[in-house]
Amino acid sequence: MSEPHVFDPRSPLYKTPFGAVLRGQSVTLTCRPLARDAFTHCAVLLHHEFAGITQETELFYTGDGDGRACFSATFAAPPEPELIWYHFRLWRDDGSGCLLDKSGYRSEGAPEPWQLTVYQENHTPEWFGAGVTYQIFPDRYCRLSLPDPAGLVGDRWVHKDWSEGPSWKMEDGEIKNRDFFGGSLQGITAHLEDLEAMGVSTLYLCPIFESASNHRYNTADYTKIDPMLGTEEDFRQLCAQARERGIRVILDGVFNHTGSQSIYFNADGFYDTLGAAQSQASPWYEWFSFIQWPQTYESWWGIHTLPNVWENCPDYLDYIIRNEDSVVRRWLRAGASGWRLDVADELPDAFIEQIRAAVEETDPDGLVLGEVWEDASNKISYSQRRKYLLGRELHSVMNYPFRTTLIAYLQGGRAEHFRDAMETIRENYPPDAFLSNLNFLGTHDTPRILNLLSGEPLPEGREAQASFHLSPVGRERGLALVRLAAAVLFAFPGSPMVYYGDEAGMEGGGDPFNRGTYPWGQEDKTLVEWFTRLGAFRQQRPSLQRGTLTWLAAEGSLLAFSREYEGEITILVVNAGTETRALTLPKLSGMVDLLRSQELPAGENGLNLALLGYSVRLLGN
Repeated sequence: MSEPHVFDPRSPLYKTPFGAVLRGQSVTLTCRPLARDAFTHCAVLLHHEFAGITQETELFYTGDGDGRACFSATFAAPPEPELIWYHFRLWRDDGSGCLLDKSGYRSEGAPEPWQLTVYQENHTPEWFGAGVTYQIFPDRYCRLSLPDPAGLVGDRWVHKDWSEGPSWKMEDGEIKNRDFFGGSLQGITAHLEDLEAMGVSTLYLCPIFESASNHRYNTADYTKIDPMLGTEEDFRQLCAQARERGIRVILDGVFNHTGSQSIYFNADGFYDTLGAAQSQASPWYEWFSFIQWPQTYESWWGIHTLPNVWENCPDYLDYIIRNEDSVVRRWLRAGASGWRLDVADELPDAFIEQIRAAVEETDPDGLVLGEVWEDASNKISYSQRRKYLLGRELHSVMNYPFRTTLIAYLQGGRAEHFRDAMETIRENYPPDAFLSNLNFLGTHDTPRILNLLSGEPLPEGREAQASFHLSPVGRERGLALVRLAAAVLFAFPGSPMVYYGDEAGMEGGGDPFNRGTYPWGQEDKTLVEWFTRLGAFRQQRPSLQRGTLTWLAAEGSLLAFSREYEGEITILVVNAGTETRALTLPKLSGMVDLLRSQELPAGENGLNLALLGYSVRLLGN
C-alpha cells in the first residue's frame, strides 16, 4: 500500500482476525497515522454491498506510540453473509483531513476500498482440499478396444491410430469435434493403480454423458453414460474400485446449456421423442428461450449448437436438482462424490444454492466445485456481484489466479507478484474455501504447461499448431520449469490438480491440441517420477495437506514458503532464475532435504542454502 504502517489489513497490528470473518464475529480495526500529521479523529466507512447501506463508525483514540497516533474500534460483522467495502476518514479538530484507502491518503475521487468477506458456517469436505486431483478428458486417456460409432448421436468417426493428432479443420465455419479416439471408463479403471501411486485422491472427469461431440460439453442425455465410454455399470465399477483405493470421482455438470442434438432439443430429429426444436408441445419446450421458433434461440456465446437452458424453469429445476431421482442426486447415488459446475458464472446464485442443498442432502460429504476464472469472492457476472463462497453455494473454485500468476513468475516475473496475488485470495476467501481451492497448471481450456514454460511461442493458426513441436532446447527448458511449477503446485494450500498427460510431458497448443491422447509407452519417465514423488510427499505430510501458510522469501526469482501443522514443518524454496541464489532461513535446525534424504546442518544464523538456477528444495523436520 502507498501509506505504509497507517493501515495494513494483513497485519494483526491493524486488523484481527485475518481475512474473511464469520457472520456475527467481532472485528477489530486499528489505524496508525503519523503523530506529526496531527489527526485527532478517525472513522471507518463500511459499505454493505448486498444490504445496500453505508455505516460510519468512529474509532477510539488509544494513545501515541513510536511516533504514531492509534485509533481503534471493534464491531460485530453482520448476521447474514455480506461483502463489505471499507476505507477510513481522518480529520483534525479544525475540520481539515483526508480519506485513507488502498491507494493511500486522498482528498478527492472515489475511494479504493479494502474488502471484508463475511460468510456463514460452512462444511467443506476434507477429502478434497487435502488430496491430489487428476483431471481426465475421457475420450483421450485410455482405449482398451476400438469402438463402433454406428447408430450413435452425432456424425462420429474414430481414429484407428491412437497416436494421431486431434482433427482441427473447420466445417461450415466451426470445428465439429466429431473425431473420437475411444477412451473409456474401463480404460480409466485399468489405470487406478498408476493414479494411486501418484497420490491421486480425486478424479475429475470431463463430461461423460451421451453427447454428439468428443468433449461432451453439449449434453445429449443427462441420464445416460455415452455408449463410447461404456455403461452405467462401468461407471459404478469405476467409482467403487476407485473408492477402495481412497479415490473419489467428481463429475462435470454442464447445466447452463444442452446440445442442439440432445433429446431435449433434438434439432436433427435423431431421437424418437419430440424435442423443443420440433414441437412447442414438447415436454422440454419451456426449458429453452426461443426468439423465433424454431430457428432462432438463445445459446451459449452465440454458438448455435449450444442452446441455453432457462435455469429457473420449474420443470428443469425438478429434472436437474429437485426430484428424488434428479440428475444431481442420481449420479451421486451411482458413486460420484461431487460436481464441478461448468461456466458457473452463467448459473444463477439460487440455482447453485439449490444444487449445493441437493448434494448435501444426498451425500453430506459431497462436493460442489465451480468454474470461475477470477477472484470468486468478488466476481461480477452479468452486472451482479456473485455469492459463490459465502457459505450456501460453492465449496471450492478452480483457482485460475494461482495458475496465471505462477506461470508469470516462472516466465521471468517476480515472486513478489505471485505472493501478493495469493495473499489477496487468502485474505478474501473463507479459510475452508482457500484450503480447498483447486490449483492447477493447465486444463482442457488452456495450452499445455510444457509449451507455455518452454520459452517458444505457439505459432498462430490451427494449421501451424497442428504440426508444431518444441525444439530440444525449448523442451529442456520447459521440463525444468514444469518441475518447479509442480513443486509449488503440490506444496501450496488447496488441492493440486494435474491435467492428464502434463506429468508425462505432453505438448499442445490451444483447443483441440491440448486434448491429445495420453502417450502410453512414450511418457517422459523422469517427469512422471517427479510428479509421483511430489504426490507421495503430499500424501505423507499433513502439513502439506492442511498446514498454515507462511511466506519466507519472495524476491525476484526466489520464492520460499512454509506449511506447518501440529509441529510438522515443510518448506519449499524455488529459484526460477538461471543464476545461483543464496537464502538464509533463521532459527531453523533439525531440517532434512526431503528430495535428497539429507540432514541439513544449521549455521550460527540459521539454515544457509545455495540454490542453483532452475532448482527447488523441499525441506522438512
